[in-house]
Amino acid sequence: MVAADHEGLSPRETADRFSALIRKDLHDLGLSYDLFTRTTTQNHYRVVQDLFRTVYEHGYIVEQTTMGAFSATTGHTLPDRYIEGTCPICGFESARGDQCDNCGNQLDPVDLINPRSKIDGTPPVFKETSHLFLDLPAFAGQLTEWIGRQDHWRPNVRNFSLGLLKGLKPRPITRDLDWGVPIPVPPEYAGRDDKRIYVWFDAVIGYLSAAVEWAINRGTPEAWREWWQDPEARHLYFMGKDNIVFHTVIWPSILLGYGEGGELGAGKPLELPDDIVASEFLTMEGKQFSVSRGVSIAVGDFLSRYDPDPLRYFLTASGPETQDTDFTWSEFVRRNNDELVANWGNLVNRTLSSAHKNFGPVPEPGELTAEDRELLDAIGAGFETVGDLIEGARYRAALAEAMKLATLVNRYTDHQAPWALIESDRERAGTVLYVALRAIDSLKTIFTPFLPFSSQTVHELLGYEGTIAGPLELRDVGDDEDPHEVLTGDYESWTGGWVPSELPPGQTLQKPRPLFKKLDPDVVVPAELERMRKRAGETDE
Repeated sequence: MVAADHEGLSPRETADRFSALIRKDLHDLGLSYDLFTRTTTQNHYRVVQDLFRTVYEHGYIVEQTTMGAFSATTGHTLPDRYIEGTCPICGFESARGDQCDNCGNQLDPVDLINPRSKIDGTPPVFKETSHLFLDLPAFAGQLTEWIGRQDHWRPNVRNFSLGLLKGLKPRPITRDLDWGVPIPVPPEYAGRDDKRIYVWFDAVIGYLSAAVEWAINRGTPEAWREWWQDPEARHLYFMGKDNIVFHTVIWPSILLGYGEGGELGAGKPLELPDDIVASEFLTMEGKQFSVSRGVSIAVGDFLSRYDPDPLRYFLTASGPETQDTDFTWSEFVRRNNDELVANWGNLVNRTLSSAHKNFGPVPEPGELTAEDRELLDAIGAGFETVGDLIEGARYRAALAEAMKLATLVNRYTDHQAPWALIESDRERAGTVLYVALRAIDSLKTIFTPFLPFSSQTVHELLGYEGTIAGPLELRDVGDDEDPHEVLTGDYESWTGGWVPSELPPGQTLQKPRPLFKKLDPDVVVPAELERMRKRAGETDE
């Protein structure tokens, strides 16, 4: 609504534009979803209202009179996150209206010292209004016991969440809005055009409503229950640390309050999260990301100049998995050139080039030596090692292990030097190249979660048909009354599995081509810093 007011559009028009932009960015980054949908669908409204109604009927939603914040400029309600001021608890000067990022405590805009609108700097106007609140203190005991058992969570998530429980208070879950999910109960709220369910009750339910929509779209409307009502199913949630509270306190409270459910639950509870995989903060060239101050870069803008896999690689290898980290253009270029190009890309290119030039298809191997078997065994063991790290949400370590395996194959080829053996011992050269190609074939699979585009390229260069990763699909779904576009894919047609290579000798190899582009730091870094400076200048104007 804030963005719509600024642009002179309706909230729906603004939501449509951002939704389409996000779907395209995710598609272009190669992020595969069974169903990436949106929260404006009739299905989502139905699911949200069922949970709201049931939690209310169970006594966990209560009415309170509060001071609502409104924009002095537009007269519209001012969302908590668009209000900034000094935290009354720790004194942090940039606390938000719903939470202080410095001390982690939940706040109310009226609690802030010197509150101001982040949009135009004017103090908000506070008016007395009645709203419905989620009674979070009622769940304090259950949440404390549940979070206390999660020893596998990242320490920052678990400790932060336990700290949040010390000051729990009821949380408003309705707002003075004319946009959003209508409130289904009680009678004095139902059907009103000036109050809606607030986004932080509504949005987290999008995980569940997306699963329900996925099941309906595939013609198996009850299939979502296999994930949401089966204790054996695992639920992992991914986010930045500023969203931890919504996933370790608010969403679990909604699920606990829903209990064995209303219409959707049909007598069985919904499963709580198994892991909250929250990263820390990412800065850019030493500065906090801020669109308003020009310290940002749009995904589409980035991908207009660079390929997606190097960005995916950087954010996994150097991203804020467990601590705040900084994105710099010089480090991005270094990672691309010294790691992707020089290690994995170089291994693939020189091995395939030698095999394609000297043999054409995959060479027929002779008898394998102990060193040959040792390499293939090490690469095969990588599936369990890397797989376990991925299962444990340790993505940086998983990618580092994959790169170590690529280094191992590079050392093997350097030592064996098949390109030097072609004239003196062609059979041995073919055997070495076969072993290296099998290792590359396995590594192609291991790298796929991190580098899907280049892994698909390797898949094709090795002579395979079909898809190991992609293409993804933007598909129109819904009916005439509720048409919308989703990001999905025909994943059942994908080939291969998380198993070592069985590359057949004689398979036709394609003409090799580089996997990654080497970047010139003397060109890229100054150009990008200049673009960043110009964005900041345009913002200042």
